[in-house]
Amino acid sequence: MQLASREWYARLRIGPLRGAGLCGAAALAVHLMSGAAQAQTLGIATMTPGSLNHTTASAIARVLKEKAGLNVLVQPTAGESVIIPLTSRGEADIGIANSLEVRVAVAESKLSNLRLIGAIHPLPTAFFVRKSTPLRTIADLKGKKVVYGFSAQRTIDIVMRAILATSGLTPADVSQVLVPNVVRGADDFVAGGVDAFYFAFGAPKVREVDATVGGIRALAIPEAGMEAARKVFADGYLAPAVPNPFFIGVEKPMGVYTWDNLLFTNATVKDDIVYKVIDAIVKNKADLVTIQPALRALTAAGLHISHSVPYHPGAVKYFSDNKIGIRGAR
Repeated sequence: MQLASREWYARLRIGPLRGAGLCGAAALAVHLMSGAAQAQTLGIATMTPGSLNHTTASAIARVLKEKAGLNVLVQPTAGESVIIPLTSRGEADIGIANSLEVRVAVAESKLSNLRLIGAIHPLPTAFFVRKSTPLRTIADLKGKKVVYGFSAQRTIDIVMRAILATSGLTPADVSQVLVPNVVRGADDFVAGGVDAFYFAFGAPKVREVDATVGGIRALAIPEAGMEAARKVFADGYLAPAVPNPFFIGVEKPMGVYTWDNLLFTNATVKDDIVYKVIDAIVKNKADLVTIQPALRALTAAGLHISHSVPYHPGAVKYFSDNKIGIRGAR
């Protein structure tokens, strides 16, 4: 099987809703105002604990506090559909979301204040089933109960349609069980409400589910089906995965559905702060990885991707100072 060559990806190897978002935004605003007299305070809006992005935000917050002298608050929200406009409005200083979610949010809501910091790491994902079942491929999901809807992560449905398309399936071919976000979908899976859930590799929740149900399996995606998938979502690709503690559920070398995870801010954040954020995470990668193994894929060059969202001037200066050119999609 020929997978896209990803030298950076090998670094991964290791030896409801709206109301909740607004409440979180209010709490964050109070925190930021109370800290105005302090040195520097940043709020990082992310998803709920147990998600890949929450762990990533926690790692970044720790490094920024310990290495860059910044006071940082990690602010969980219901999902990426909340995080992006929250950050654009300046109610959070930094946000983390996948590239598709960012593209759609900007296209639909005209978030003119949103500014990109960079692509922090690839986002490898999968449909997971119980290891005790005979289900092994995406085609086996036909007629099964599968998480769907994702009202707080609206673009996940687009990704799921792309993955189903690799085996000639559509959402109509599965029994859809509506959930607000991936964490709730995993909880429903544990409770027996669905046959398959969708999540990113490296998230603590995946490890938790694996231990709770006695083992899970990542469903295989046929490379031949990627042409059909790209008609749904052009930026998705298969990246190599092998059995190891990061890729829980991978039983043999296979390709896993992947795209980029982005770090972004807004136009009101000072240039020197954004510059300091990038400089700190690049220089202290080893510290980040102790908390979030997915950040093994982080590189200064990898941050600077081509995207429809404009870069923050602080990021532009960092890339210019370090002679880092822009690259195309992975």
